[in-house]
Amino acid sequence: MFAKEGIGLILGALTIFVVLSILGWLSGGWLGQGIIAFGALIFLFTCWFFRDPDRTITQADDLTLISPADGKVVLIQDVEEPLYFEGPAKQISIFLSPLNVHVNRIPIAGVIEYDNYVSGDYLVAWHEKASELNERSQLGLKHASGNKVLFKQIAGAVARRIVYHVTVGDKVDTGERYGIVKFGSRMDILVPPGSEILVNLDDKVQGGIHPIARLPEAQ
Repeated sequence: MFAKEGIGLILGALTIFVVLSILGWLSGGWLGQGIIAFGALIFLFTCWFFRDPDRTITQADDLTLISPADGKVVLIQDVEEPLYFEGPAKQISIFLSPLNVHVNRIPIAGVIEYDNYVSGDYLVAWHEKASELNERSQLGLKHASGNKVLFKQIAGAVARRIVYHVTVGDKVDTGERYGIVKFGSRMDILVPPGSEILVNLDDKVQGGIHPIARLPEAQ
């Protein structure tokens, strides 16, 4: 199964493969085989990048956030968040390499009440300033408990396109697919200061499967 956001690029890669295969066949010899192999590599990598495996979403309690992305936990810190929280928060950052599944999922059920897209730079996704300077989407969710959750898709040095399909007023469920960042990226998840963080630095997580934090009780 492939992410719908990548179908156009997959078809483009297939076209490149066909063209290079014809050129390779006409060239013949080792050169021709190399051209064909290069085209096949482009097509197979594009298919691999845009894979979208079916997953059984972890059924945790209502206050537990499930990872919105596949990748490695690269940052856990206390921050001041001025736009949605308008105050202190805890941040978890997950780095997605080009080899990870790049489909992004809703970390916890609630209602989207903040939607902000920012065009920006393309620092490497693990850079400490990527959250502030890179192209990004920022979605604020109100949980039934009254807690706020902010999650960001952040483009990396290679990624040049953020796609997401939810906006203010949408009711969303834990583990629901909502978007993708193409070719390398990062996800930031911000939760209230009283939240319990369930992951450690360098942990590898999968979207829709691994719990990453637990919100405080109803406010």
